[in-house]
Amino acid sequence: MDLNFGPEHEAFRTEVRAFLAEHGENAPRAGAGVAAGRAGEGLLRWQKILIEHGYSARTIPQEYGGYGAEPDILKRVIIDEEFNSAGVSRGFGGQGPEMLVPTLLEHGSEVQKLRWIGPTVRGEVVWCQGYSEPGSGSDLASVQTRAVEDGSDFLISGQKIWTTTAQVSDMMFGLIRTEPKASKHAGLSYVLIPMDTPGIEVRPLVTMTGEAEFNEVFFTEARVPQENVVGKRGEGWKIANTTLAHERNMLASSAVLDGALRSLVKRMRSESSNGVRAIDSPLLRDRLIELQARVLAMKYHGMRMLTSRLKGRSPGVAGLVAKLAGCEVSHQLSALGIDAMGELGTLYEGSPRERDRGRWQSQYMFTLGLIIGGGTAQIQKNIISERGLGMPREPKPQAKG
Repeated sequence: MDLNFGPEHEAFRTEVRAFLAEHGENAPRAGAGVAAGRAGEGLLRWQKILIEHGYSARTIPQEYGGYGAEPDILKRVIIDEEFNSAGVSRGFGGQGPEMLVPTLLEHGSEVQKLRWIGPTVRGEVVWCQGYSEPGSGSDLASVQTRAVEDGSDFLISGQKIWTTTAQVSDMMFGLIRTEPKASKHAGLSYVLIPMDTPGIEVRPLVTMTGEAEFNEVFFTEARVPQENVVGKRGEGWKIANTTLAHERNMLASSAVLDGALRSLVKRMRSESSNGVRAIDSPLLRDRLIELQARVLAMKYHGMRMLTSRLKGRSPGVAGLVAKLAGCEVSHQLSALGIDAMGELGTLYEGSPRERDRGRWQSQYMFTLGLIIGGGTAQIQKNIISERGLGMPREPKPQAKG
């Protein structure tokens, strides 16, 4: 395997470094990207600069608000490497840019693309995902939030739960049952819902991080235009799975893992106990090397999946493997960060002796939740074993006689 980038891409690396040398000093630091909330003015300005230079929304067509470059896997990798090395924010991310936008590019109408993609990648519109319900988690196709026709509108009633950023979002992309007489999978539609619609109530849920990242969302005859359906009515299951694939890619991002690894190495070099740096501890260093190998493996696995997509092939089970492994590695990086600092690693942001704004403890708790989010690890393992390894399907419980 030849891992050299070649003259063309090394010239591009020089361009990226020149950009960072010119703009990096005033740029937001790494970790300032917003994946679960609303961006501040500084980050919004930075996002605009990134799009103008092709370092964000790179392959999104210009008519939809992107830079319009041709897909190039190695250039994407170089951008991630250089931004991580410089400790500079890669810009605005999260459910809108990384999950909804690619879904709209594949399934949305021209009107929907022109209306929503530009404001979303610029960070002007924040989105949340309305999938899970109290009785529909792993069996997503069983959602019961329903829409009743009323002229050219829908009246939506029901409940969603574990809805990240709903309390600060402008819009929701939701899976709604619009065809009550159709089968379970064929009765769903993918609907874009303004969160300021009368009849929508949001109740925050505080997690073990101490923050309210998730919410319950209640719909009581919330009126939404039928033209907000993405694709056709009854195609929601297919379109929702497109979004889920992009969600798994986001949760297993090798660029995020690489950034976390670099931060961890920096912390272990500066943290010491009894005069010994954490990185010089044989036990901690062995764990670090193992995680470094796994992060590199994730990086090249991600490149292989991107190659498949550019060639029009589905990555298949490989995407599920990436999500499963990526979330586990992310959690283990945070665990090592805590252990490297001893008792100081348990401190949250605001404590007098906290390190890195308390990120390691907070991320440890948050990434534990990601092992569940986007499809639990247990469900992922079942799918991998059945579809990837050809093992027998898990027996279904017998119906009560």
